[in-house]
Amino acid sequence: MRQSLERRASNRSVKSSLKTQLKKVLAAVGEGNVEDGEKEFRLVSKKLDQAAGANVIHANQAARVKSRISKKLKVLKGK
Repeated sequence: MRQSLERRASNRSVKSSLKTQLKKVLAAVGEGNVEDGEKEFRLVSKKLDQAAGANVIHANQAARVKSRISKKLKVLKGK
């Protein structure tokens, strides 16, 4: 019981930081700021890979999120 509670707390912390980082990337993209968007994308990409590696999220989910953000950044660069 205690172990599952500790794991739950840890997983929630990782997911929360992921969501915060994703919001930063999307905010930078929304503002049209390519440099900040790319910088934040590198950080969120690393966090997604770490979360997938620790089985906090599924590996395919991490890949899907990275792909979608990357697509938005490429559209922004094209403008």
